[in-house]
Amino acid sequence: MVAEMDVLKKVPVREQDAKERAANFAEVCLGYNVEEAKQEAARCINCKNAQCVKGCPVAINIPGFIEKVKEGNMEEAYRIISESSALPAVCGRVCPQESQCEGKCIRGIKGEPISIGKLERFVADWAREQGLKPEPAAEKNGKKVAVIGSGPAGLTCAGDLARMGYDVTIFEALHEPGGVLVYGIPEFRLPKKDVVAKEIENVKSLGVKIETNVVIGKSVTVDQLIEEEGFEAVFIGSGAGLPKFMGIPGENANGVFSANEYLTRSNLMKAFDEESNTPIMRGKKVAVVGGGNVAMDAARTALRLGAEVHIVYRRSEEELPARVEEVHHAKEEGVIFDLLTNPTEILSDEKGWVTGMKCIRMELGEPDASGRRRPVEIPGSEFVMEADTVIMSLGTSPNPLISSTTEGLEVNKWKCIVAEEENGKTTREGVFAGGDAVTGAATVILAMGAGKAAAKGIHEYLSNK
Repeated sequence: MVAEMDVLKKVPVREQDAKERAANFAEVCLGYNVEEAKQEAARCINCKNAQCVKGCPVAINIPGFIEKVKEGNMEEAYRIISESSALPAVCGRVCPQESQCEGKCIRGIKGEPISIGKLERFVADWAREQGLKPEPAAEKNGKKVAVIGSGPAGLTCAGDLARMGYDVTIFEALHEPGGVLVYGIPEFRLPKKDVVAKEIENVKSLGVKIETNVVIGKSVTVDQLIEEEGFEAVFIGSGAGLPKFMGIPGENANGVFSANEYLTRSNLMKAFDEESNTPIMRGKKVAVVGGGNVAMDAARTALRLGAEVHIVYRRSEEELPARVEEVHHAKEEGVIFDLLTNPTEILSDEKGWVTGMKCIRMELGEPDASGRRRPVEIPGSEFVMEADTVIMSLGTSPNPLISSTTEGLEVNKWKCIVAEEENGKTTREGVFAGGDAVTGAATVILAMGAGKAAAKGIHEYLSNK
């Protein structure tokens, strides 16, 4: 009976102690070692009709790679994963596996699902330590494709096209490639030097060229890339970096940040390092407005910079859009959750610096269009929350610079580029798009899935041209 119960439970993953990690930026999760990975892989029942694969946006052969881990053949496991994913070490860390592959795992019906994400991470980390690289294309076809943005969508599209033999150049607006992987996700969740930079090197090893500090729409337009630079197709994977605000009084006060700016300062510009020249608010009392993964990242970053941190969210814990693991880690580290609470005004002193935030208590009413119960204000429940820094984490939308400077490119009312889901095709011939630039802010793996679909679409387009 004990053995049966062991099979039904995941092999635990080692983590940094909560008190220790709340004061450093080192990675929280320490991952599996070889024996732990083999033990966890042995729990997989190798389904013939694997539902986990259907839950993966890039359709990794999950039973196939797990079987190889079980056998101890890590090199073959990495080869299988690399056929479908350009960023396995990233996905193993930040994908919402609980709602995708693991959410469909048959083992999870009677017990806990297989730790697919942690196994993927283990294989990718093992391969990196061994110096393994994905296999490049046997020969080039001489056709040039431009990819705009070096985030997960762009890297995936570029990697897949390079494997098909295309000459691919990525154009990145910032000084460092990686997109949201370097500016949005904190070091303690996704190490930049040891993981992100190495994954990008793997994509470059396929023959992909990356040009940084190129702002498409200003440095050069999409039209010029096609008409003057000789690119036969363009993929737009520029993400959604334009922050949203509440529109309440006081949002222009000193000490109010978008989560995007706050995390970019810390992650990409190393503001958490005291030797960095990038300034950042090291507030004593920080309020983070929002309940998604980005809100958790901002809150946990502020905590590590020495603040007392409050998450302010207008619904209950059940409706929090952040991953369960992120909420759990934030609570363990000491982040305070002020749920069913909504800001109405940001207060400041005579010099314009934040002193606090007026809030009102909420209760849940009838479901709205999203299916979640609508938060309703409780009359007379207003109060003031003390704060010297407010971080707004309410989502982002695409920057309209690219779409407004590209002839014939249709956008919707949210300024997202209109593109076909199955192949990334836009209304402009030869131009494809995917990821957050099309859907608005979403997950890394969904952006990768869109990049993969667009690579197939571009290949079909150029093959038939």
